[in-house]
Amino acid sequence: MIEIKNLSKTFTLHNQGSVVIPVMEAAELTVARGECVALTGASGAGKSTLMRMIYGNYLAAGGSIIVDGVDVVTAEPREILALRRDVLGYVSQFLRVVPRVPTLDVVAEPLLSVDVETEAARDRARDLLARLNIPERLWSLSPTSFSGGEQQRVNIARGFAHTYPAMLLDEPTASLDAANRETVLSLIEEAKARGAAIIGIFHDEAARDRVCDREIDVSVFTPGMAA
Repeated sequence: MIEIKNLSKTFTLHNQGSVVIPVMEAAELTVARGECVALTGASGAGKSTLMRMIYGNYLAAGGSIIVDGVDVVTAEPREILALRRDVLGYVSQFLRVVPRVPTLDVVAEPLLSVDVETEAARDRARDLLARLNIPERLWSLSPTSFSGGEQQRVNIARGFAHTYPAMLLDEPTASLDAANRETVLSLIEEAKARGAAIIGIFHDEAARDRVCDREIDVSVFTPGMAA
């Protein structure tokens, strides 16, 4: 479902004489349907960089990233947008939404964008918000006014609303209490059971041991960091 071959990435420091810094080289990774792979490695190893390349936020210097048959490295912008809409979900650590949109519609939006009937999309949103302990009185309000923990849970609900065939998870259990952490782990297990291919960053070792099938140490792809 996700196949990465000979992937490389550089950053150019334009304010320092256009110095080119290699940050990843010869990265290889395959994730099958129903499998969850954890990215590990010290801070600065390139875990977030790799996730952003898979999602198309960073342009790779070389190699390929095939997600459901689409090479993210060479795809046109419209193809990247279609991939994000239909195939590749991304649960980041931060909620970014249009202000004044009610929380219920924020969570339902990924389903509405693939033409799910409005009430069915909102029913799914209601179920997820309830599971993640977002009080019903808040569903009609914009999540931009919520606490950090509430925003994180809204972001998780939004990320799991659509049954994406592939998912990227960036610290999905960070800072959650025990009950909400359990809900998120259950959502990940449900996604795996329906065949989603998942790549995640989990500093929560117990969560990683529970939901991940194997680990990839990204530092082996980082110049100067490999042992």
